[in-house]
Amino acid sequence: MADHLEASVTLPSDPASVSAARAYVVGTLAEWGLPADTEVSDSIRLIVSELATNAVQHTFGQSPTFTVDVALDRDEHLRIGVTDSHPRFPRRLPAAVQQDNGRGLVIIRWLAAECGGRLRIRPTREGGKTISIELPWTVPARPVTAAGQQEP
Repeated sequence: MADHLEASVTLPSDPASVSAARAYVVGTLAEWGLPADTEVSDSIRLIVSELATNAVQHTFGQSPTFTVDVALDRDEHLRIGVTDSHPRFPRRLPAAVQQDNGRGLVIIRWLAAECGGRLRIRPTREGGKTISIELPWTVPARPVTAAGQQEP
């Protein structure tokens, strides 16, 4: 595989874009060799859902779009980031038992750590922010046939 792969999509800040972001990332990672039916893929699917949902719900209409970036460096490090143009950084809210929201970043941070990665929040030059996860790339090896070649 190449030393560096990247892909990006910009979507409208609309609830329907959450599933589009999720499908885009899972499809891209499948093209890069990560099967969609693995635990890591399931964790990434949930992380992207949370990041995209935050970009739609918490920008208060001030970010008409959000961008999902996916990058793989040297078959070792995977980075998935969601960028919006809203200047406010997420704040950790006390999550009451009855509360239906406010736990997204906690979930993302926990899932990233469970996969051996981390969560980062950075400002953009344009005044918005990128919330990203960085994970080790742990694509299962493809089975080797009797002829000594990897199966597709």
